Amino acid sequence: MDTTQLALLALLLGAVAGGSVSIGIAVALRARERARAEMSSKIPDGVREVLRAMDDAAVVVDASSTVLAASAAAVAFHLADGSVLPSDELRGIARRARAEESVVTATMRLQRGAPPAEPRLVVARASRISPRLTLLVIRDITERERIEQMRRDFVANTSHELKTPVGAVSLLAEAIESAADDPDQVRNFAGRLSAEAARLAQLTSRIMNLSRLQATDEFTDEREVAVDEIVASAADAHVIEAASAGVEIVRGGERGLYVRGDAQVLSEAVGNLIANAIAYSPKGANVGVGVKAVDDIVEIAVTDRGIGISEGDQERVFERFYRADQARSRRTGGTGLGLAIVKHAVQRHGGEVRLWSRPGRGSTFTIRLPLITPPADQVKPKRRRKKKKATSISASPNTNGAPA
Repeated sequence: MDTTQLALLALLLGAVAGGSVSIGIAVALRARERARAEMSSKIPDGVREVLRAMDDAAVVVDASSTVLAASAAAVAFHLADGSVLPSDELRGIARRARAEESVVTATMRLQRGAPPAEPRLVVARASRISPRLTLLVIRDITERERIEQMRRDFVANTSHELKTPVGAVSLLAEAIESAADDPDQVRNFAGRLSAEAARLAQLTSRIMNLSRLQATDEFTDEREVAVDEIVASAADAHVIEAASAGVEIVRGGERGLYVRGDAQVLSEAVGNLIANAIAYSPKGANVGVGVKAVDDIVEIAVTDRGIGISEGDQERVFERFYRADQARSRRTGGTGLGLAIVKHAVQRHGGEVRLWSRPGRGSTFTIRLPLITPPADQVKPKRRRKKKKATSISASPNTNGAPA
């Protein structure tokens, strides 16, 4: 082998050796970069932007469960940048997602906001971004579960409540058939049958009203409504009922106040409070309906001097079908839905209902609604007028309806 061939062979061997070394170096560099990437806690590009666009609470955490990036909604769950996951369950599903390289989902309760706020029911979903990074998405399902439970309770309660009048109608129909030869008994049973049918119709109507309040997103007749119109309509609808019970409806307070909403729905809400006050007031008593403006709020207070409500029952009187006095409700034909309708109607108008009551002294239910500026064509120049004493609803009354 001559010198030229030896030189070419040496050159070839050198090229092969150099290439092998280069490949080895490249592989080592890539392995080091891969290992560095796997051990890195750097958040990939674009992740923070995605978090900012999310409505749900979402965070990126490292292997030590420290929050590296968070969405705006996550702050309410105490998951700000730099904080540590506050729940063992959250830390557990994050570890599982990294170890199993899969998506892990769990339902749990997390504190949202400061105490005494109740823990919220959430679904947490963890997925692996890298060996050290995990994405946690937390969806609050408290309201969804509450509404579903409400629906189940409503169906169960409604079925139970409807059984009583339906069963009574059936039995009374059989009794009328059996007493066909006794006119007095037939008249007696027919009267009771009519009463049960009226009760059934009232119950059905109130169930439909409550369902409409809960299901409708917007009111069909929302406008600027005079509070005077609401109160007058509600009171007029119960004048005969009050007269039959020997009770007088007395109204007063400020005039010319306006709210925005559905006049019929608000009148029904105030009317339900007046009907309750009449039912629980002794003969010869007054039912006060007072109106006043407090800052940017209109308060419509309905006061009675009846038996009052115990402290233990005050938290539950707005529940569907709940009756604080079962015996009186049976005598008056109450459905247990009136106050639930009031609560939902007022909440749909951006307001609230407050209750003051003392056993033996009576009760005051106060509807609070956002005050609006009167329409331009209703604004009148103010005049100084002397205050008048409260009178009945039919004679320009004036009382604030506040509890004594």
